[in-house]
Amino acid sequence: MARLIVVSNRVAVPGRSAGAGGLAVGVLAALRGPERGVWFGWSGRVTETPSAEPEVHEKDGIRFVTVDLPSGHFDAYYNGFCNGSLWPLHHYFPGAFRYDAAEFEAYMTINKYFADALVKQIREGDVIWVHDYHLIPLGSLLRQAGVRAPIGFFLHIPYPNIAMLRLLPTYAELVRDMCQYDLIGFQTSEDLEGFSSAVKAVFHDEALVDEQHIRLNGREIGIGVFPIGVDVDSIARQAEEAARDDEQVKRLVQGLLGRKLLIGVDRLDYSKGLVERFTSYRALLESTPELQGKITFIQIAPLSRINVAAYAEIRDALERAAGHTNGQFSDTDWTPVRYLNKDFSHSTLSGFLRTANVGVVTPVRDGMNLVAKEYVAAQNPEDPGALVLSSLAGAARELSAALLVNPYDKHAVALALQQALAMPLAERRARHEEMLKVLRINSINHWQESFVARLAA
Repeated sequence: MARLIVVSNRVAVPGRSAGAGGLAVGVLAALRGPERGVWFGWSGRVTETPSAEPEVHEKDGIRFVTVDLPSGHFDAYYNGFCNGSLWPLHHYFPGAFRYDAAEFEAYMTINKYFADALVKQIREGDVIWVHDYHLIPLGSLLRQAGVRAPIGFFLHIPYPNIAMLRLLPTYAELVRDMCQYDLIGFQTSEDLEGFSSAVKAVFHDEALVDEQHIRLNGREIGIGVFPIGVDVDSIARQAEEAARDDEQVKRLVQGLLGRKLLIGVDRLDYSKGLVERFTSYRALLESTPELQGKITFIQIAPLSRINVAAYAEIRDALERAAGHTNGQFSDTDWTPVRYLNKDFSHSTLSGFLRTANVGVVTPVRDGMNLVAKEYVAAQNPEDPGALVLSSLAGAARELSAALLVNPYDKHAVALALQQALAMPLAERRARHEEMLKVLRINSINHWQESFVARLAA
């Protein structure tokens, strides 16, 4: 059996990190195969002169190999090109997009640093799986270093159409780099179509593109849609236990005083549509005064990328929006919005999701959004909550039984929230059952097994 090497910007080292969300679950499942694998990536530390030797941890036969990154290039790589150029471009936010040639150079330098360290870990017969936008050039750099192993790439965020992609001066270089992989996976067919349009724009008649392959310069490159999923049974079990035993979940329920709960759980990011969500909730309270005092909306939004200016702006806007709504509608015994910039354990969050009558997942653009899937998995099937989901999230392609909305239409979102709160039990059960079937088919294990099997083949 081939040994799998997974490469990502961050590594969920046992005992040292909270994991990488849904990625960690799928990666660890893949690495527990018959031939125990390697997870390679950044240690989370930056230093002036990183050690040439990586740090190695081993647990249950899996090797976790991490490297420090050079401080002289890191900020331009991570806060600069990754999150100032690629992230807004891929999420269709041209207003937040910027380009600096020095930041692109730092991006390439860090990728070269990864490649040089990774080459030393590769054995004959290995299969390599690279993850996400931080490491697009890595496959090409490994090829230049003489690596002939099968190398796959999975993009967790959206892939923009060519009209948007052309804003990036170096887009053609990155498209060429992606074509050095043997298999390229995307969350949705729309993302795959965006990449196909980019390949045709860069290579013209040199590339023959169909639904599953690109034929280019005598090579056949696999392409496909591999929607990432969740571990339904694990989340359901964790949510049930947390709802019963977790003290923070108990305090939440007690503090509701019988009111219905709407919940949003998102990393603080402009792509998550949080300002639009707060505006829609305000519209709900204005249009349905009989709900005032009878519902509570909790938005959990841990801080992220605080050194990027756009994130400071979104934080200020959300604080103003929450304060405005609470100032107008609060009563002596009721606060309509609880806005929390703090982290909770995954177990506690699962309990919160199970408790909520309505899950509010309304990003203005998202590659997938696993919170939507986790909300469904966490529900009590006998009395499930209702999911209000943005049609602009990748998850909407699978969870069609949710109440789908355009997050920019505050009145439509408010109407969906009202419908979710009033939805009869029989309808909630039927919608939940339909969505749960989809989650079991497109599970986290199916995601990693299908990708790795096709790559290895």
